[in-house]
Amino acid sequence: MGASMNSKRVSMNWATILAVMLVVCTGVRAGSGASDEPITEVLAKYGLPIGLLPDSVKSYSLADDGEFKVELEKPCYVQFNCLVYYDDKITGKLTYGKISDLDGIKVRKFFIWVNIKGIEVDVPSSDFIYFKVGIISKKIEISWFESVPTCKDSLGNEPCNDVQTA
Repeated sequence: MGASMNSKRVSMNWATILAVMLVVCTGVRAGSGASDEPITEVLAKYGLPIGLLPDSVKSYSLADDGEFKVELEKPCYVQFNCLVYYDDKITGKLTYGKISDLDGIKVRKFFIWVNIKGIEVDVPSSDFIYFKVGIISKKIEISWFESVPTCKDSLGNEPCNDVQTA
């Protein structure tokens, strides 16, 4: 009876060790989305222009399923063809040529702020990028996003320029 009990304890100990290792390895893998690789390189790997996010990215994480979280040093504004507001935390899902379920970026159109919910480029690439605001999509020249924009603390005064709508 004693030998049988010892083998059960050894089996349980190995099972416990295996379970702990599995949890630890899974946790490390999930946390490994944060990288020393610049966010601009990640965007480029996914077929997106490097200028979608401002120069104030403090950190980011990217999960295997494409879920991401970007943290900026602080909320800020960038003047593209319209004034864009970046929250200090931006989340979404990244797939090749597309960001969906986006949260943390708004655009000012006239006097109202509208949440951008998705961003998409043509595959193969064209000269345009599409910003989704609800069921409406805005088609803008991709050249606006070829370089990383500088984050500003205050609102710009420039009105939105006319852009082609999809």
